[in-house]
Amino acid sequence: MTTDKSILRRFYIIAALLVLVFMGMGYKLFDIQIVEGQKYKDIAQQTVFRNFNIEPNRGNLYDTNMNLLATSVPKYDIRFDAVTVSEANFQKYASALATELSKMLGGSKDDYLRKLKRARVIKNRYVLIAKQLDYSDYIKIREFPLFNLGPYKGGFIAEQSTVRENPLGKIGERTVGFGNVGLEGAFDEYLKGKQGQRLKQKIAKGQWKPISDVNEVEPEDGYDVISTIDVNIQDVAHHALLEQLEKFEADHGSVVVMETKTGEIKAISNLGRIKNSTKYYEKLNYAVYEPHEPGSTFKLMSMAAALEDRVIDTSTVFDTEKGMVQFFDRKVYDSKRGGYGKISAAKAFEVSSNTAFAKMIYNNYKDDPERFVNRLYNMGLNEKIGLKIKGEGEPKIPHPEDSNWYGTTLPWMSFGYGVSLTSLQILTFYNAIANDGVKIKPKFIKEVRDKNTLIESYVEPILEESICSEETAKKLQAMMKKVVEEGTGSNIYNPNFSMAGKTGTCQTEYWIESGRYVSSFVGYFPAEAPKYSCIVVIHKPNPEIGYYGSTVAAPVFEKIAQKIFIDTPLKDEMLREAIPSNFASSSYENYYETSQKYKTIMPDLTGYPAMDAVSILENLGLQVNLIGQGTVIKQSIKKGSKISNNQRINLISS
Repeated sequence: MTTDKSILRRFYIIAALLVLVFMGMGYKLFDIQIVEGQKYKDIAQQTVFRNFNIEPNRGNLYDTNMNLLATSVPKYDIRFDAVTVSEANFQKYASALATELSKMLGGSKDDYLRKLKRARVIKNRYVLIAKQLDYSDYIKIREFPLFNLGPYKGGFIAEQSTVRENPLGKIGERTVGFGNVGLEGAFDEYLKGKQGQRLKQKIAKGQWKPISDVNEVEPEDGYDVISTIDVNIQDVAHHALLEQLEKFEADHGSVVVMETKTGEIKAISNLGRIKNSTKYYEKLNYAVYEPHEPGSTFKLMSMAAALEDRVIDTSTVFDTEKGMVQFFDRKVYDSKRGGYGKISAAKAFEVSSNTAFAKMIYNNYKDDPERFVNRLYNMGLNEKIGLKIKGEGEPKIPHPEDSNWYGTTLPWMSFGYGVSLTSLQILTFYNAIANDGVKIKPKFIKEVRDKNTLIESYVEPILEESICSEETAKKLQAMMKKVVEEGTGSNIYNPNFSMAGKTGTCQTEYWIESGRYVSSFVGYFPAEAPKYSCIVVIHKPNPEIGYYGSTVAAPVFEKIAQKIFIDTPLKDEMLREAIPSNFASSSYENYYETSQKYKTIMPDLTGYPAMDAVSILENLGLQVNLIGQGTVIKQSIKKGSKISNNQRINLISS
């Protein structure tokens, strides 16, 4: 009896334990399915399906004339899911698919068929068929046998990516930029668009297959940005700079061309030499990021300060003392042996006398150097421009309170040593002088558009404070014109169009070794009614070939100015005063007016410089075959003849 009770007790205990276990299991099932059911469903779903971000197409980047600078091109990777295809469909269409793949992609049909069959045997759900197809090929390949059945029946997988292409190639590559640099980086907020989403299924470790060809959330393409760059001027600037870099075996250089009244950057070229090579390419945006000692181009700033403070006038005379003046333990030299004797301030600027400028600034500010520095600060030379393009270099203007301010700092500042500015910062100052003292902020963008809808407009120039009085600006303009006509820039003087500017030659990295120079020229053209300002800076030319700003940098400026001068009058209906009358025939004006009105009458170009004639004829829509490089002595189409677009003409020049 006792044994029976003991057995019964054990049975109850076991039964109770089983009830508790089942109750626990029931609770857990309830908790999993009801209380936290959604959580676990989401986890399970995410392990099999996941939404992936789809990058939108970036907006197009255009130049000022709507030529493409950068555009997004869709590319497609094609893969094959060998598992989802039925055996019947595979046997029916695999051979035909291999045939079409062979025709489109090259290679043999047998190779493709073996690839498809092997994928079928090993149950590969993600075998690569083709990479980076363009859209037209993608459309074709998805209609191939088997693939045309879609992702589930035909195993067709297409993965889209976007590639950014630059139609200009290497020209302006750094200006256009990529990632967060250049125009691409500066206006990313407009260009980037909004991401979409696409649902994919996990088919193997690290492999995800799109569920369908339709996105769950469609990406929104970015806006189009119309920049201020003119590809024609960019092309001229690039090749003029490249030619000079190669000629003087320089390390690197930059050119910037800016429209005077608007501040629009029309061209910006930055070329650096590949190490241990003679090749140059767009390495860094030197014009924006690289501060350097400007040398004699800073004399414009020194002269502006002295004139504004009225400590001198253009007629104030300075003794250059045989080309050498000593300040404390250091000596200042002029480039001309024996100096220039006693010369006016205006003449000192024209011939770029270091001794005269050192005396001009030191003698008038030595008792109160802060007055000179404050004047430079008031002209904004110690501040960044505030460009949209990232990476603008920090300007440096020493102050008397600096720990490294010495007795020689002031005279050396007068001719551009001890200060640092970027090329674009220097150009902005010169451009202000061309604008009678009114400073205009450089800009790289004109409009933002969503296809044909205007989103933002940046047409109006951003005017900043005047850097000096109009009276001072006019005096500086006259001096810069004289530099080109009779001074250090006279080697680029052209009687047919006027230019104004300043040469600059400065030693650089002199703490490493002597013989390293920065050669520069900055100015504007035409001199009387400035339309464009331009700066050319070339670093470390071979001194055995040449290093002065007049011989290294100024010719680049002149080539750019000449090319723009030749083209601009045609676009602006060729102002008569811009036509070099000594080249034109007496009847040319009548022919020109008629041809511009109807563009069907051939002008007489006998006596014209060959390149001027080519530019005129190309603007009339003709195809030119030029023989020789001098002046035109014969043309195959007689003057007064009717001409048509794309008609060929032969020019023979001396």
